Amino acid sequence: MNTAKEEVRKMLDQLPDDASFEDIQYHIYVREKIEHGLKDIQEGRVLSQEEIEKRMSKCYRTAFDIER
Repeated sequence: MNTAKEEVRKMLDQLPDDASFEDIQYHIYVREKIEHGLKDIQEGRVLSQEEIEKRMSKCYRTAFDIER
């Protein structure tokens, strides 16, 4: 497995020469989030579609003060 530093170097090589610092930070951020999500999946930290819908429904009702 490559180190984080090696992965960033590879990523930099794939970006255009005129990539801004913001572009580079964004790509690193996205890569980090993907890696974190894949680790969560491997470790069984996942939710079913039903559970997500139930949680989102609660958030929606709370945010808009909707009673059921």
